[in-house]
Amino acid sequence: TDEFLPPSHALEAIDSANEGDVIVIALDGSDKDVAVWGGLMTAGSVANKLAGAILDAGLRDVTEIRRDFDFQVFSRSVSPGTTLGRYKTLASNVPVVCGGIEVNPGDLIVADLDGVVVVPKEHVDEVLKIAEEIEAKEAEQAKYILETGSLLKGIDKYNRI
Repeated sequence: TDEFLPPSHALEAIDSANEGDVIVIALDGSDKDVAVWGGLMTAGSVANKLAGAILDAGLRDVTEIRRDFDFQVFSRSVSPGTTLGRYKTLASNVPVVCGGIEVNPGDLIVADLDGVVVVPKEHVDEVLKIAEEIEAKEAEQAKYILETGSLLKGIDKYNRI
């Protein structure tokens, strides 16, 4: 039956994505901790030079992904269970709500060990400028703290923590 077919929209999205794209997958249902992503989808993403994947769902094959691929995947959980037989894919390249945040095609995704941020495409230039200014100020402040040996002096001088 159709309910047991592979997630065709997600697979097609990986194969048709542009280099540097990020795949965002959101589940609409109560059991969001089943795995929507694993080693094979990672292999396809690496082959197509995607930048990463953001999952409002579970991830599996973590050991394989970390060992075999230089690819970033951010998920709400890790689970050996699969979506096959539990979910159907509905669409790709459409707005989704991921982790409570609306994500639209073309939005900028910034992710690291601190978390995931979505920047709406119409605000990318403005946010990038502000982020670069903050990064430069914090680098200068960190250097000052290291030189003086005082966190309090660094906070006082730069009025920032």
